[in-house]
Amino acid sequence: MSTRDASAQRASAPGHDAYAPARETTEGTVFTVTGGDWDTLIDSEHDDRVVINMGPQHPSTHGVLRLVLELEGESVTQARSVIGYLHTGIEKNCEYRTWTQGVTFVTRADYLAPLFNEAAYCLGVERLLGIEAPRRAQVGRVLLMELNRIGSHLVCIATGGMELGALTGMTAGFREREEVLHLLEYLTGLRMNHAFVRPGGLAQDFPEDWKEKVTDFIKLMRKRLPDYDNLLTGQPIWKQRLQGVGYLPLDGCLALGATGPILRSAGLPWDLRKVEPYLGYEEYDFEVPTATEADCYARYVLRVAEMHESLKIVEQAVAKMEPGPVMVEDRKVAWPAQLSIGADGMGNTLEHVRKIMSQSMESLIHHFKLVTEGFRVPAGQVYSAVESPRGELGYHLVSDGGTRPVRVHLREPSFVNLQTMPAMCEGGMVADVIAAVASIDPVMGGVDR
Repeated sequence: MSTRDASAQRASAPGHDAYAPARETTEGTVFTVTGGDWDTLIDSEHDDRVVINMGPQHPSTHGVLRLVLELEGESVTQARSVIGYLHTGIEKNCEYRTWTQGVTFVTRADYLAPLFNEAAYCLGVERLLGIEAPRRAQVGRVLLMELNRIGSHLVCIATGGMELGALTGMTAGFREREEVLHLLEYLTGLRMNHAFVRPGGLAQDFPEDWKEKVTDFIKLMRKRLPDYDNLLTGQPIWKQRLQGVGYLPLDGCLALGATGPILRSAGLPWDLRKVEPYLGYEEYDFEVPTATEADCYARYVLRVAEMHESLKIVEQAVAKMEPGPVMVEDRKVAWPAQLSIGADGMGNTLEHVRKIMSQSMESLIHHFKLVTEGFRVPAGQVYSAVESPRGELGYHLVSDGGTRPVRVHLREPSFVNLQTMPAMCEGGMVADVIAAVASIDPVMGGVDR
């Protein structure tokens, strides 16, 4: 009997696996797994396309984003994003809280830009109420938002660098971001999710020596920001990984509703701080950086340029800050803004509680009702938008005249901008998907909200 005939006989034997032939050795039976009849497979027609999942726990998908990629070799033929893994129900939760308590929810949506969510939400509530925050509160909001913009862009550059292998960019970016968080913690009491911007103004005034702290931060960042040009901007590998990658021209941006650095990288200087000013932004002298390359590299360069412009705005805000209240005078709306923090770092001090109780019983009852029931907002609806680090962040608020919103809906830039992912990635290499998603800078807390 020939060897081939013997193999065929063994293959046809009961319990024998054609793809794991066995042979006897002095140590017993040994199986050799072949994985398939490759001769037959190569001769037959077959589809080279492979579908892979990137995420939702992949380090390059910015948290819990899932990308379903159809590949032909290393080329992406189809790309889809799957969202919802971080759904927190923030919008729905706002319907079950007072208008002021809603701030503690919206600040957790885009958790890299919490102060922008707070400001956009509060601007909408104030428009429904027909009030305007005091001058000091408005300048304070601008100051906080621009500091927050710098911190958000630093995270975008740092995480993008990490995903592309530029680990020094990651360590430098997070080092500078810590400086931002330290300053925000000093000004508001918290590093993130501040709930510091409230309807009618700010939760409380800044500490006494806030100007010195902010000025020191400006000096430090003006010294360190040029390091990114030395480290990344002119770096050959960084440019090769980003230039010409994730291309999305202006007509594509407009068709898909993209805003922020994605839109400005395609040449359109659309920035709500300029085109529809709010909080007195028309008084500030700053530029809106743009580019025409419409690729990942242009978006990176724009974010670095925007950090320089934000420093200019912060510096002007420090000069514009005038003495005065940080909360409206209307006691039917204003939570007390002259709070002293308790020993636990959270509640009111006993001195403040004694002050409220010693004024009058009516004062105590009013304070209790304001905090527990909240204030009534006239019936109506409003859309208020600000320019967040990722683009147009808008809030659609609906009131039926009660103490709670009927509807809170976000126009979240990360959610809208994520639509651009297939247009940027399809036809490119799978390695370029990482760069494209990093240049979009999606924050899944805002996408899933």
